[in-house]
Amino acid sequence: MTRICHLASNHEGLDTRIALKECTSLAEAGYETHLVITASAADVERAAARGFQVHALPPDSGRMGRMLKHTWRCYRTASRIGASIYHFHDPELIPYGMLFRMSGQQVIYDVHEDYPRDILDKYWLPRWTRRLVSGAVAALEYVGARWFFRVSAATPLICNRFRNINPSTVDINNYPWPSELAPPEVERERKPQVCYIGNITRVRGLRAIIEALPQVPQVSFVLCGDFSEPGFEDELRALPGWSQVRFLGKVDRGQARQVMAESIAGLVTFLPIRSHLDAQPNKLFEYMSAELPVIASDFSLWREIVSDTGAGICVDPESPDAIAAAISDLLRDESAVEKMGNAGRQAVLNKYNWPTEAVKLVRFYKELA
Repeated sequence: MTRICHLASNHEGLDTRIALKECTSLAEAGYETHLVITASAADVERAAARGFQVHALPPDSGRMGRMLKHTWRCYRTASRIGASIYHFHDPELIPYGMLFRMSGQQVIYDVHEDYPRDILDKYWLPRWTRRLVSGAVAALEYVGARWFFRVSAATPLICNRFRNINPSTVDINNYPWPSELAPPEVERERKPQVCYIGNITRVRGLRAIIEALPQVPQVSFVLCGDFSEPGFEDELRALPGWSQVRFLGKVDRGQARQVMAESIAGLVTFLPIRSHLDAQPNKLFEYMSAELPVIASDFSLWREIVSDTGAGICVDPESPDAIAAAISDLLRDESAVEKMGNAGRQAVLNKYNWPTEAVKLVRFYKELA
């Protein structure tokens, strides 16, 4: 049995892509699968039930602690496993991926985001440093992909960028399991509410959503996730629309499924920054898999996914008026809600689903072995 090891320094627990999709599918395919990640004892037990072993790391100590001490701890733990294939998920682990390759192991770099573009909009980096850091990350990725490891990309755009460097690059899209967030089999009771589930930052467009709410006073907004940007929670709470918000904090997958089953739309109105225009946010497909109409940013790629499949409405993400109009349209037309929900669900069943991507992932591993 081939022993493989995934390692992640900037993720924790049973991450959806890393653990619940990739590690689970590889274990089912017969690989002895290990995962090195910050995790709890409960996470270790849940992973064992799925057929793979988690080697739990303690939490990192801030951003610099993660970049230095935590990545070293991650590498040292992974190296003791003695795997023949190492699969890492964060750009700060690139130097250690090179070390694994120089030691004779096969190595895969799993690129979740277009990091050089993403860094250009990081609020915590001084503006004058962003291009320098972006260029350094791009150079490191180029050297690694050119001479040290193969690449698994989360979107076709990222895949195309790396395929120009290394032909042994494959796109493993972050599509959902069709069954995980499926609507209840009994008749669902939708409430006059819309929802957002995910990381809460300024660039995710949450301010415009809350500014839109007073125009639709009969609707509530269920907000699930953690605030990761200092001061942003206080800023949103000061808005008049906050009185219509039901803030649940971070929720588990079961709670997320319940929230989506009760809502008339899921919102994914990210702002038009460089790293969003060609992204494929996981929540977009999760809303569709839950038979939930989507109100999404009017980017060309997202329009192709949402409008062309009939799964929802695309709007200007910076316009509270446009967001309010889309919510109002769905509130007034129950049949449109059902029609869009069904269309999104069918699109997931036919195309945007994880089992299709899992086949590509296992094939990729067989080529390495």
